[in-house]
Amino acid sequence: MDHARAPLVDALADYHRLGRYGFTPPGHRQGRGVDKRVMEVIGADAFRSDVLAAPGLDDRLSRGGYLGEAEALMADTVGADTAFFSTCGSSLSVKAAMLAVAGGCDSGLLVARDSHKSIVAGLVFSGLVPRWITPRWDEEHHISHPPSPEQVRETWEKYPDAAGALIVSPSPYGTCADLAGIAEVCHERGKPLIVDEAWGAHLPFHPDLPTWAMDVGADVCVVSVHKMGTGFEQGSVFHLQGDLVDPVRLSACADLLMTTSPNVLVYAALDGWRRQMAQHGHELLEAALRLADRARAGLAEIDGVKILTDELLGVQASYDLDRLQVLMDVSSTGASGYQAADWLREHRRIDLGHSDHRRILATISVADDDDTVDALVDAVAAWRDQITEPAPHPIRLPSPGEIQLETKMLPRDAFFGPVQAVPAAESVGRISAEQLTPYPPGIPVVLPGEQINEAVVEYLTSGVAAGMNVPDAADPQLRTIRVVAR
Repeated sequence: MDHARAPLVDALADYHRLGRYGFTPPGHRQGRGVDKRVMEVIGADAFRSDVLAAPGLDDRLSRGGYLGEAEALMADTVGADTAFFSTCGSSLSVKAAMLAVAGGCDSGLLVARDSHKSIVAGLVFSGLVPRWITPRWDEEHHISHPPSPEQVRETWEKYPDAAGALIVSPSPYGTCADLAGIAEVCHERGKPLIVDEAWGAHLPFHPDLPTWAMDVGADVCVVSVHKMGTGFEQGSVFHLQGDLVDPVRLSACADLLMTTSPNVLVYAALDGWRRQMAQHGHELLEAALRLADRARAGLAEIDGVKILTDELLGVQASYDLDRLQVLMDVSSTGASGYQAADWLREHRRIDLGHSDHRRILATISVADDDDTVDALVDAVAAWRDQITEPAPHPIRLPSPGEIQLETKMLPRDAFFGPVQAVPAAESVGRISAEQLTPYPPGIPVVLPGEQINEAVVEYLTSGVAAGMNVPDAADPQLRTIRVVAR
């Protein structure tokens, strides 16, 4: 296929060249009706390219076939049989994959317990029975690692009738599962493997990056192009291969959830990113990997900042690591990751995608250069030099056993059933009716249907006091927690 083409981008250029005008949504009419104060901030070009997909970019029957051609080019680029574009993020795409594989199946779906909150939302939405795969837990660093093939095999032995398995890899920290081994375990049983690879859109384009799910036999994988690519927020693609998942069913499940007003800007950016990677991906990622090494070297020289790399790998840890994720443990400085992230935002105008009680994470992309890396290293050094504040509020960290809560009800039943809000201390022993998720990274500590214990309540409430964000709780301050009514 001709990867110099970008059919959606070309169609948008033609739309502008021909001077089309639609008596259709969007009502701003390519920016003509936008408040000038808004235009000054957002810019005219964004509104000019925000046009209706059909009839607009394409005709009412989509006879130009621009989207279909762009999706076929995407699939060809990464070695999938089929690709589907989504303008609703990987949160939608992973739900569609779950429904396609296990919708209507009473025997459930194998799901890694360290899954993102969007997967839990899929369980609530669909009513699927989760068959939890326990992640590997690093007690020293208080971090979970993706499950091993052996753990997946053990879970299959407990639930042999499950419809399929869903694994998250890479994790938000950049740690990766042994996808080849897990795919082999699933396929021994003739069951499909879904990989939530939201953080891995770039993986097919450089050999020094971790394994790309399609290369080792995953049946469906979902990627967020806005995370590690150059697409707009909400730009997602799910890829399909093999014959264990029906492409018509997958498309239909996506259509159930998808907006009927997809954003052409998001579509075109997905198409343009695919062309960029097909033509220049290797060299761009080669440069980004060198920059990440440079960032790690500079940051490692800062007193009290420890760069985590090899500590994250090994038999009891992760199989591989995306080295574009620069993970820093700042705990020996006496400060928390929350404090570091807040200082960097306020004093150096630098935002970090992840912070927790002891770490901050800087993600290097193909857009970075020596100047941005120098700014990062200089800012972290300046933060370290100014530390005079008292030690952070202590967080009560649960042990691996304490954080593994017992599932008492289906997530859907607990979420939609009668609920009541009780003081956090009184929620111990009760069944949660909401998910409680430190964000980022967005992995729920408590799910609807799980029995809450004292250790988890202490962890979350002490974490909030220290700066943890739990945005999906009805009460983000966790003075109260929603539980299933008695």
